[in-house]
Amino acid sequence: MKKLISMLAISAAFAGSAFAQTAPTAPPYAPVTQDIKAATPKSAYVQDARGVIARDPFGLCWRTGYWTPADAVPGCDAPICKEPEKLENGKCVAPAPKPAAPAPAAPVAPAAPAAPAPKAVAPVPTAQKVSFAADAFFDFDKSVLKPEGKAKLDDLSSKLGTINLEVIIAVGHTDSVGTDAYNQKLSERRANAVKAYLVAKGVEANRVYTEGKGEKQPVADNKSAEGRAKNRRVEIEVVGTSK
Repeated sequence: MKKLISMLAISAAFAGSAFAQTAPTAPPYAPVTQDIKAATPKSAYVQDARGVIARDPFGLCWRTGYWTPADAVPGCDAPICKEPEKLENGKCVAPAPKPAAPAPAAPVAPAAPAAPAPKAVAPVPTAQKVSFAADAFFDFDKSVLKPEGKAKLDDLSSKLGTINLEVIIAVGHTDSVGTDAYNQKLSERRANAVKAYLVAKGVEANRVYTEGKGEKQPVADNKSAEGRAKNRRVEIEVVGTSK
């Protein structure tokens, strides 16, 4: 009986010795900076009953004889990655940055209202006044047009085709010889003679106005023969716009 007990004791001691060789634990004084649990129950690191990897006195994880770099775990032979980093090939790798959201399209300004078409500007009528010596148009004390006067009116009427005629104003004047009443009538007759000739040349009668001023508006001194000759005149004013 005593011999059987002695054999069991020897077997137990042998078994205990074998376990100590295959699964060493860290010495009680080993500095532990962080408890690292093995990735799997069959980890290539030495671990205690809680599954925590044992460390050596220098804080390094204890490896088993069949450890390879592929068995590295974070906190031992691989770094501990912080979110959002991930462990890839033994290194902490940050995820690729997300593409930036496209900038919002700039608001399109409303189209400016089309500018109104400029209004057509009506042409401004222009006036041209011509003064003719009455002696060139009429004989002394007469109101019948002389050939020289007709030639000047022919030249004037030929130019009317280049304008949009509005009105022709014929004004007769005399010198101071004679009474005021007589000179007034003479100036009116001469103005009417000019109108009659222009109407005969095709000008509309309602576009020709006549007026007699007699001796009231002299342009020179009536005391001299030269002055009186200048006062005996017919002024013709043409108003219209260019075509």
